[in-house]
Amino acid sequence: MIHTHTGSAPRTTAAEDFEAWFRLLETPGLGRGGARRLLAACGSPEGVLRAPAAALRQLVGAEVAAAIAKPPPHGPERLAAARRWLAAADVAPRLTLTLDMPEYPTQLLQTADPPLLLYVEGDVTRLAQPALAIVGSRHATAQGLDNARAFAAALSRQGLVVVSGLALGIDGAAHEGALEGRAGTIAVLGNGLDPVYPLRHRPLARRIAVHGALVSEFAPGTPPLREHFPLRNRIIAGLARGTLVVEAAVHSGSLITARQAAEAGREVFAIPGSIHSPQARGCHALIKQGAKLVESAADILDELPSTAGPVLPPAANQGDAGAAEPADPLLEALGHDPATLDALQARTGCSTAELTARLLELELDGRVARLPGGLFQRRGSA
Repeated sequence: MIHTHTGSAPRTTAAEDFEAWFRLLETPGLGRGGARRLLAACGSPEGVLRAPAAALRQLVGAEVAAAIAKPPPHGPERLAAARRWLAAADVAPRLTLTLDMPEYPTQLLQTADPPLLLYVEGDVTRLAQPALAIVGSRHATAQGLDNARAFAAALSRQGLVVVSGLALGIDGAAHEGALEGRAGTIAVLGNGLDPVYPLRHRPLARRIAVHGALVSEFAPGTPPLREHFPLRNRIIAGLARGTLVVEAAVHSGSLITARQAAEAGREVFAIPGSIHSPQARGCHALIKQGAKLVESAADILDELPSTAGPVLPPAANQGDAGAAEPADPLLEALGHDPATLDALQARTGCSTAELTARLLELELDGRVARLPGGLFQRRGSA
């Protein structure tokens, strides 16, 4: 067993225990299911490595049993890299959790496929706190980013840790919003925690390590491969009581996360959007399938009350864009769906020059976003 404890000063991982876990999980062809069978039969990674070859062959076949008997390819180099990462805790504590430890998060343990080992940088106690996953498109609209930040900030203020995947778009906005609240955020990566991916989010990752936690089941140095991200998504869904999808196309990783949350018996929430927006279609599909339509953080807190005290009224949880904005004929003409310049001309009777100048003013004020395809969209808080 790997020995540690929660809090800001975890005990040092026992070197021999970590090496046994590492060697088992790095065995070519073994997989998570095979590792579970071996652990159930042998009791521990050390027991697996000491087991007779004949017993291993019965459990996982001759080829994998032979692979267990020798160090995995590049194993010593990868093990040394993992040890260097664990020792270099310059920003926040670094440690590992295995699913046989009391500190392993119960929410994740109750899923169908909990990771056998997690690498954690930051405050490991966040993994045991009430949490909500917020996910969505990497190619989010400006309104989607605003919604993700506002919902995450409101939920974090109410005591729900926000879990997401550190991707560009909705994930990054959700992490940023959650850092404004007291509960903080957890970022689950689809690669090793060294180096952090994407590169653009490395400063954000450092803030998360200080005010939350970075998590991965992949050893340091593991690259961000396509097949890793569905695995990462199951951890995002598994750590949380529910999953909120802010924006998503019909075929997207966010809907995979929502499905995994539903399969684990967790709540699924979705924010509706414009019927003309491709990024709203995934949310609309989820709502048709039974996800709860949400318009405010209070809608989520009604379903997932935290231990943080009473739910604030909606006006305190979120901005009210309609009340906050002074009456503006162009904003009223724009409505809340994306619109072209031609459509706005037809609605307002203004010239192209007048509209272009006014739209630029509103864009600089953060009240209108310019979208691909010559579209404009009104912005407002979630």
